[in-house]
Amino acid sequence: MSPAVRPEDFLGIDQLLSDEERDIRDTVRAFVRDRVVPEVGGWFEEARIPHELPGKLGKLGVLGMHLEGYGCAGTSATAYGLACMELEAGDSGVRSLVSVQGSLAMYAIHRWGSEEQKQRWLPLMAAGDAVGCFGLTEPDSGSDPGSMRTHARRDGADWILHGQKMWITNGSLADVAVVWAGTEEGVRGFLVPKGTAGFSTRDIHRKLSLRASVTSELLLDDVRLPADAMLPGATSLKGPLSCLNEARYGIVWGAAGAARACFEAALEYSTSRIQFDRPIASFQIQQQKLAMMALEVNRATLLALHLGRLKDAGTLRPEQVSMGKLANVNAALEVARTARQVLGANGITLDYPVIRHMNNLESVVTYEGTADVHALVIGSALTGIQAFR
Repeated sequence: MSPAVRPEDFLGIDQLLSDEERDIRDTVRAFVRDRVVPEVGGWFEEARIPHELPGKLGKLGVLGMHLEGYGCAGTSATAYGLACMELEAGDSGVRSLVSVQGSLAMYAIHRWGSEEQKQRWLPLMAAGDAVGCFGLTEPDSGSDPGSMRTHARRDGADWILHGQKMWITNGSLADVAVVWAGTEEGVRGFLVPKGTAGFSTRDIHRKLSLRASVTSELLLDDVRLPADAMLPGATSLKGPLSCLNEARYGIVWGAAGAARACFEAALEYSTSRIQFDRPIASFQIQQQKLAMMALEVNRATLLALHLGRLKDAGTLRPEQVSMGKLANVNAALEVARTARQVLGANGITLDYPVIRHMNNLESVVTYEGTADVHALVIGSALTGIQAFR
């Protein structure tokens, strides 16, 4: 006889993972269950994230875990994705911290930096002893990074940076910022250590989403940097865009984790909530909601796994990552909204994870490329026609 269906793994996706991948997934899941879930509602309510969390994540081994050398674990892309899924099942803010650290800041240094830059920063960042942020988005330059106003000019052997970056995760928490600026030679990346003269941060408050996360402005007032602060390998927008593609890949997995957390909360609630002398899970309309949520969670997980296998094979295209982000974040939003209905009034409290995930996903759907932009990326790949301009 076929084994019984397990609600937590309806399609038997576990069988598609290697023993090592399951071990990594389970290790991160246990960390999230023990260290994040009991506290994250309070972090969200208080709009903070503990300053000691990067160190704990470093000890867990998830910071830059998919990178090779320099204290990084060198895992597969699929294993990194599974970690992102478990982290975001806890909270999008925690996964964002890890994504920005590993897939944006560390990846930029690993891919485009000098050997000296790698040796200086990557071991510290992998351990969580130094935090990084990634300065690309500006107040008037979000989906169109090519229109950035931040610029850098040479002054003898030095560089002078001037400009402003906006919506920067980890901003005021960071020990080093990877800042992208226009130059006469094209778009270049610069490493700006915390405390550099003329460099300051200003946190963004009154957020109703990603509250368990630091979001900041970066202010660069004629910041003087030595020549070796520049990332030598990046000379165009290809530099920052390659980093964004790495982060978007993690979001594909993370969104599936947020959706799963909402579905599991709704399933547990519906089987214990009694109305009309029976659990609400016994009513057809609630079973339909549960079935549709399970469908989206499993479909999102399979899509993420497929993209992970493509990435490990070296054949994953940016357009495919765009499809994954568009599909999985939209699916996660629908699951969160449905779960909130199943929980009724309890669905809006921080005693349950649903409204927190629902609010967070409203940020995830627009950062690292809005849903509209990813649809245009897919449309361009389908038709061969660029619709951005």
